[in-house]
Amino acid sequence: MMKKGWVAGIATTMAVSCVAPAAQDPPSPARQHEIVRLLQQDCGSCHGLTLKGGLGPALLPQALAGKSPEFLRDTILNGRPGTPMAPWRPFLNDVEAAWLVDRLLQGKTDAP
Repeated sequence: MMKKGWVAGIATTMAVSCVAPAAQDPPSPARQHEIVRLLQQDCGSCHGLTLKGGLGPALLPQALAGKSPEFLRDTILNGRPGTPMAPWRPFLNDVEAAWLVDRLLQGKTDAP
């Protein structure tokens, strides 16, 4: 009997420790402004200055519908091999990319 309880306890501990880490604080307000400028100027050069598409697809909420935030974050950070979509990991970290994805999904493309 005791062994079953011990095994269940270990399984519970392992399951809890495998959960994704707690969300980190969003980028500072100054960094948020830099990221929005990057979106408008750099992303806009391919996705259109109004983000309605160009060389790259539109980045409006309706165009992003059905794509998971994780997929979008991964695309931003790692690019899309075989396409003009370059990796932006040198310029954004995971938290910043997740913040940007959240803004794009909400249709908020201006400075907060």
